[in-house]
Amino acid sequence: MTSMAATTRPGTGTPERRPGRGAWFLVLPALIPILVLSVGPLLYGIVLAFTDSQSGRTRATQWVGLRGFQDLGQDRLFWESFRIGFQWAVGVTVPQFLLALGLALLLNQNLRFRWLARALAIVPWAMPEIVVGVMWRLVYHPDAGVLNEALGTGRDWLGDPATALPSVVVVGVWAGMPQVTVALLAGLANVPRELHEAAAVDGAGAWRRFRTVTWPAIRPIALAISALSFIWNLNSFALVYVLTNGGPGGRTRLPMLFAYEEAFRYGQFGYAAAMGCVLVAVVSVLLAVYLAGRLRGDDR
Repeated sequence: MTSMAATTRPGTGTPERRPGRGAWFLVLPALIPILVLSVGPLLYGIVLAFTDSQSGRTRATQWVGLRGFQDLGQDRLFWESFRIGFQWAVGVTVPQFLLALGLALLLNQNLRFRWLARALAIVPWAMPEIVVGVMWRLVYHPDAGVLNEALGTGRDWLGDPATALPSVVVVGVWAGMPQVTVALLAGLANVPRELHEAAAVDGAGAWRRFRTVTWPAIRPIALAISALSFIWNLNSFALVYVLTNGGPGGRTRLPMLFAYEEAFRYGQFGYAAAMGCVLVAVVSVLLAVYLAGRLRGDDR
């Protein structure tokens, strides 16, 4: 059995080899987990969104069509969770990128013990989100937290509606900044130092060298990691769940948390699946906008 099928390239007479049946056996080990763990549950969730599936019901699940989506259109709490989700995503992504850019520029310099600084910079990335959430709950603890000890206050940062979302945003920035830093460092490593040296000889200062040499080189990576970070943050669940469980009073209830509560607290599986479909549609639109922008940029 051959993995490539030979054909003739039009107009040249040169043999051209194309993937044959044998190539599929090479990619099946990678495709099967994707189909079973990603595509299969996604399709099942889409079908479930058109039913009235609930936990603990004795009668058979019935097909209700678009009724779940119609109920979502009138669910004020669900759209409020979307507003909070976008506030969270923007509030985390923007400072995350700016701080990561500054850290990447610093770590790209010829510093003493640079290897140690780079290793320490990725520590938050190496920690599971559950561990990060528990650790920061201790930091924010109203009675024995490090933050209140340093400030000399007894404020309940995660329990106060005025400070709950900003406090969670700080944790999100801290936890996600390393992956953005690593991506930007990879881009900075590909910027030739000769260009910086030539610009410095021409009298360009640090800001001008960044604007004319560094930024054009890392701009594609910066846009890609920013778009992906926004999507990842919009779909956040574990970190906020551990920190506040959506409270107080729903002030940190992100869309994923709302869908989780509907499914596993109230047993409304069909309604929660409809929420999941809306989330998938929103993320798909964001990805389409990003990819369209990239294609237009590549065509210029």
